[in-house]
Parts: sequence; C-alpha cells; structure tokens
Amino acid sequence: MSLLQETLAKIQGLDQEAIAACQERLDNLTKPPGSLGVLEDIAKKLAGITGNPRPTLGAKTIVVMAGDHGVVAEGVSAFPQEVTPQMVYNFINQGAAINVLSNHVGARVVVVDVGVAAEVSHPQLISKKVKLGTDNMVKGPAMSVEEAIRAIEVGIEVANQEVAAGATLLGTGDMGIGNTTPSSAIFAACSSISLDDLVGRGTGVNDEGLALKKKAIATALKVNKPNSEDGIDLVSKVGGLEIAAIAGLIIGAAANRVPVVIDGFIAGAGALVAARLSRESVNYMIPSHVSAEPGHKLALELLGLKPMLFMDMRLGEGTGAALAISLVEAATKIVNEMATFADAGVAGAL
Repeated sequence: MSLLQETLAKIQGLDQEAIAACQERLDNLTKPPGSLGVLEDIAKKLAGITGNPRPTLGAKTIVVMAGDHGVVAEGVSAFPQEVTPQMVYNFINQGAAINVLSNHVGARVVVVDVGVAAEVSHPQLISKKVKLGTDNMVKGPAMSVEEAIRAIEVGIEVANQEVAAGATLLGTGDMGIGNTTPSSAIFAACSSISLDDLVGRGTGVNDEGLALKKKAIATALKVNKPNSEDGIDLVSKVGGLEIAAIAGLIIGAAANRVPVVIDGFIAGAGALVAARLSRESVNYMIPSHVSAEPGHKLALELLGLKPMLFMDMRLGEGTGAALAISLVEAATKIVNEMATFADAGVAGAL
C-alpha cells in the first residue's frame, strides 16, 4: 500500500463525544449560550479533531510549499519566474510577510521546495523537488499522474514530520509565480462559474495579462478535460506541484488528527484537491480568510467552509493562516480559562 493510500485509510470522523462535552462546558461558561459565535465553533471543532473536550495548542507550524509553473510562458504573471527562488531564500532569511506574521503568533515557518524551476539549496530548506516546475498546461497535462502522487506524498511526509516533532496545528502556505492560474483552473473545473467571474489579476496583471490568463485557463481545460471528482486527475492536469503538496499536507494533518488552517486562494485549490481525495478531510480544515481573488469565495462555498477574516488580502505565503492562528488559540483559551457559573458563583444563566 502506498503512503497516499495508507494516509487516506487513517482519516476518521470527528469525536462526537468530545464535541458534546465541549458544548456542555461552553454552555456553562459565564456568558449567554453561543454568544462567542465562531470562537465557540472553533473550540468544538478542535475538540472533535483532538478528542479532547478542552483542547489546547502547543507548537504551531506554517508550511510554505514552493513550486513553479510552465504556464507562465503564456504571459499570465506580472512577475518573472526567477522571483520564486528569490522568495524562497527571503522566507528562509526571515524577510517576508509570512515570517513577520508567524513570529507575531508564535508559529514556526517551514519552507519546502517541491518544484521550484531552479536549483535552490540551504540547510534550512526542506528539499523534496519532484521536478523543475510543471509543464505548460495549455499544451498538455501540468504533470504526470505519478508526479502528482509524489507531490501529494511530499505534503504527507512533511505533515508527519512536523507532527512527530510536536506540532499541534499546521497552516498552509505557498510560493510559486503564476500559481493563481492553475488554482483558477481547478476552481473552474469544479464549478459552472464563468471565467470572467472567477479569474482575478493575481500578482497584478494588466487587462492584456488578464485576457491571456483567461485564455490559457480555457485552453487548458479544453485540452486536458480534468475530472473534477478525481483529485489526482484534477491536480495532475491543471494544477501545480505546490498545490498538490498542500493537498497532501491537509490529508496528512487529518490522518494525524491535527487541525490545519487553510490560507487563501492557492491553499483553497489545494483544499479542493484534498476534499476530492477524502471528503472527511474537510472536517480538519479551519478556514482563515477570504482572498481578494474572486475565485476563493467560490472554493470556500464548494468546501462548505466560512472564512473568519475579511482583510482584502491576496499575498498568499500563509499570511491569512498566520492571522487566523491567533483566533484559533483564543478559542482554546475561552474554553479553558473562562469561569463557569458555578466557579464564579453566578446564579442561573445570563
């Protein structure tokens, strides 16, 4: 049995008894029932994931998956592909937004090369390169089925490694010039929404670049005809190596019964792939924010997830996930640190 098959077989449903016990405690805290809204929902979800009615968080890790895309040859990005390896080094050197925000919430950043189209090397870089970027999906599949499975398994391996090292929560991050194009293609394949309503400007392409982007996506879908119900077929034909690895990270977290905070647009594509591999994995996903990219709202709707934050962000890297981690931690403190009516000597309910 392959690592992917073994991982999928381990994913179980949420612990309903722990959820019920967490709900009971929340209802007995010194507040009106349900008055803390989403914070209470998060606490219950964490209880179901971990099996602990009073969940806590320890070490937190945001994993930035990096990969390049052959479709950039179609003029779909405002930045050249050389930016991908440059940003990988920037992450390692603590110079990016994700570093600042991760430090802010006490999370560690791990950077993984799953498909950068250049040789990058650093002692702090996890090098698991499947290939030097995807092929141009306008002309055929972005990668082979075997390469897609390997990229997914990279995500699983990193999830297993981080959990074994003590991580109690994972967050998704990404880096890859041009990656809003395959992400948009994945969203388009999974819906009937027109490309005009779905495709955004990514890194800031002008009107000409936006037209080229829509044309590339339409052609790739026509050429490859991805099966939207088959996660591997979907990501291999019109996806990306880092998108596949994000999907693997998510199902790896689910198999380990560890919550995973989903970032924005690219992470949403990875989450859709993960959901196609295992619908149960959605129960382990905690959505962070809704991206300014128009397709992200659709992805969250397809997954049945509601974002916590509306920040008009579209950077990626895991920045939205980092911000949301503070709210996830707040939820655990509510359920553990608030007094109950009996503790506080308050009669009755508010």
